[in-house]
Amino acid sequence: MSHTAVASPWLDGRPGLAAQAAVWQTTLPAVRRRVETDAAALATPRLWTDTIGSLASTSWRIAGAAAAPDAPLVLMGAAASAVGLPVAPPDASRGTIDRAERLVRAGGPAYIKLGQFIASGRGLLPDEWVDAFAWCRDQAPPLRPGVAERVIAAELGPDCQLAEIDPEPIAAGSIGQAHRGVLRDGTEVVVKVRRPRLRRRLRADIETMALAGALAERLHPAARTANLSGFVELFAHLTLEELDFRLEAQNLVDCALAFEQAGLDYVRVPRPIPGLVTERVLVMEYMDGVSYAHAPAVYGTELDGERLVELAIRGVLESTLVHGLFHGDLHAGNVLVDADANFALVDFGICGRLDVAQRSGLVAFLAAFATGDAAGQIAAMARFGAIPPEADLAVLTAALQEQADRLEQRADGAVTFDRLGDTLGRVLRVLAAGGFRMPKELVLFFKNLLYLSGFTAGMAPDADIFRHVETILGELWEKHPEVLAAAA
Repeated sequence: MSHTAVASPWLDGRPGLAAQAAVWQTTLPAVRRRVETDAAALATPRLWTDTIGSLASTSWRIAGAAAAPDAPLVLMGAAASAVGLPVAPPDASRGTIDRAERLVRAGGPAYIKLGQFIASGRGLLPDEWVDAFAWCRDQAPPLRPGVAERVIAAELGPDCQLAEIDPEPIAAGSIGQAHRGVLRDGTEVVVKVRRPRLRRRLRADIETMALAGALAERLHPAARTANLSGFVELFAHLTLEELDFRLEAQNLVDCALAFEQAGLDYVRVPRPIPGLVTERVLVMEYMDGVSYAHAPAVYGTELDGERLVELAIRGVLESTLVHGLFHGDLHAGNVLVDADANFALVDFGICGRLDVAQRSGLVAFLAAFATGDAAGQIAAMARFGAIPPEADLAVLTAALQEQADRLEQRADGAVTFDRLGDTLGRVLRVLAAGGFRMPKELVLFFKNLLYLSGFTAGMAPDADIFRHVETILGELWEKHPEVLAAAA
């Protein structure tokens, strides 16, 4: 999508943004390619001097946290399960969870990021695990007082447009923390600051995870089936991409333009501020609203849950399948609802990008998944590039159809939230047994299905998410036949 060729009120709402967006569009694709290459290299097991040092550091952190020696593998297994890789569900006993949580609190950013994966796994993990790590999303230990201000000054200079910044962060995560601020023109903003010296530490921890995953795969059949090494590469890719806030700024622009072009005027996206975006600092407009998890309590009977569910599903499907772009982390803290029952999306550090072939495969998969068509699901995943050429498609189809038939006993054929995690888990276990690969975009989209289902459970608990999906797919087909016809 060319920013310079698209008339955009959203871009025009901030002086200089259209020109800056054009620069990002030209320069940042090469940065994304380097991130992908770097992630693959870090996820390749190796035993070099820096890795030995990281292993020693990890052992020290395990001891200091009074965690069990296998705590890193337990965490990796739980995080892999949270993205749909078929590791056996982790022990949900209080003692195991407490030891793992102590390691996350002592281990630093990479371990907090694992905790964030676990916190997003409702429907695929026991609730005890998800609840225990919910704090990892935005309640990580904050930077010491004054550190954020020093980073901002070093990155933006003394003459930047910032007039005020609140020293107290509004959220702190594994990559950085966010502060409220005000520009000289009165615009309320959020200032996102990356943690200092983060890149080197994360790289060392990822290399350690790669070694641990490779060792686990040699010793444990379950780890081989789950492809823990593949999970480490996915983890590395997502984490390294979040380190560069320029990539998040481009995600904001691209997704906002996709929503605008689709006519999704009920979705608001903050504009990044030109001249105030670097690799380590991102200044963007402040978005008001409350987390959708709190919206029913705040707005009461004025909230139309059915409408919000329909709008949420429509927005995700149209931006994903028609424009090939979607927010990759739609947990409750990143989806705000305002008093007019519109959405505001925040935190675009993770974003899915699909090419035409992937989009057509996804359309076909959703249609087959909604109707329990195993052969259609397998064929669609093969088109997506997720099934290896040597896989026995007949065997895979038979195994998947057996699982699909079991799920037909659901009441009235409904796929509600309490069924969706089990459904996805069964599908992914069958696919993994046939050598299924888990591309980043597919992981993110499956996670969005779970997020949408959780949203539906909170807003309209009796709704069948896939009946909505089927209806909206049909409408999108009529609206964009030239785009979706490739899925036929």
